[in-house]
Amino acid sequence: MNEDLMVHGAEWTIKELFVYPNEFIYWSIQIVMYPYMTGLVAGAFVLSSLYHVFGQKDLKEIAQFSLVFSLALLPVAALPLLLHLQQPLRAMEPLLTPHFTSAIAAFGMVFTLYGLIVVSEIWFVYRVYFVHQLEVLAGAPGFWNAQRRIAYKILTLGAKDVGEDAVAVDHKAAKILAGVGIPVACFLHGYAGFIFGSVKANALWMSPLMPVIFIMSAVVSGIALCMLTYIVIMEFQAFRLRRQGGATQAGETKGAEIDIISKATRYLLGFLVAAISLELLDLIFRGYTAMKSWDILRSVMYGKDFINIFVLQYTLGNLVPFVLLLLPGRTIKRTVLALLLVLFGVFMMRWNVVIGGQAFSLSFSGYMHYHIPVIPHSFETFKEGLFGALTVIATPFLLFWLINKFVPSLRRDAGET
Repeated sequence: MNEDLMVHGAEWTIKELFVYPNEFIYWSIQIVMYPYMTGLVAGAFVLSSLYHVFGQKDLKEIAQFSLVFSLALLPVAALPLLLHLQQPLRAMEPLLTPHFTSAIAAFGMVFTLYGLIVVSEIWFVYRVYFVHQLEVLAGAPGFWNAQRRIAYKILTLGAKDVGEDAVAVDHKAAKILAGVGIPVACFLHGYAGFIFGSVKANALWMSPLMPVIFIMSAVVSGIALCMLTYIVIMEFQAFRLRRQGGATQAGETKGAEIDIISKATRYLLGFLVAAISLELLDLIFRGYTAMKSWDILRSVMYGKDFINIFVLQYTLGNLVPFVLLLLPGRTIKRTVLALLLVLFGVFMMRWNVVIGGQAFSLSFSGYMHYHIPVIPHSFETFKEGLFGALTVIATPFLLFWLINKFVPSLRRDAGET
């Protein structure tokens, strides 16, 4: 078949038994990555709000880190959609021509609002730091310092008052924005569950619990990623300072502080229990009601996708990390392993919803298997394959590295809000 005329999805879809000719797995790995990345954004912001809104003082440092990290994750949330689109140049049309009855247009508006909230909160948290950096760099020589001086001058937006009253206003504004941002962040990701749950033609997706399940698992994945990244960065800093000769004794870093990680782990366990409970409740409800489509769903869940759902998602991605985090004598290494498994479990949940929901034919007599393109031989197989997914995963860490140059998320003298 001519490659230009090949149907989107034909390259990675294998059909079994009776499948309609026009049926393929159209939503590939990028549509798995899309709700996964938006979930990380929402979860990271919720973790940061535990300090700013609910006053959990023990989480101050990791909350500050999570807030900046959520900004790095934010642009990447829409990247999978752009890679998946056949006409990406038309991606701005829902924003330029908003339509309140369109779920995609609603997502664009919520995404924009959420981005403004995150940027504004970071500005209020770090405004005093921006002013101090501008003063420090006032007479510093060198090209790089000159560029930094210009950047911080722009970032201050002309607000250079660091008096007590001005700082108090910053504190109050950051708290209000964090409070408003929680429901907006949840709605941002709950929209993805709404998209799937409102598709009446698909028996696996049609569930009113789908948005809630997506939101709860999003919080779990976001907290887990922030904790994991925080541990890796802090341990690397401690290792580097030890190599330089006992600098840790000066109190510059203590590695991944056990108290901070322990407190964050308790919240992670709570959200993990809620996420698992909702998913099991949905599964039990489907089996109890046993609607007309239950026969095909049962054959998919207990047959074709048994390994993916019950072994990889529920056991390896939920039960094992839950036990690892709950057992006494928890170490950093065991915590890192549990966090990796939690992230894997949430990813498998997204995979089973997106790919598993397309696995059975609308004829209820056939199945389709998805084989992700590993070695790309065209741009289509690159962006819809393994390397496209890895690009999406790597991008937020690159953005975080760049943002951290001007908005240091782990410096104790910055972001004192």
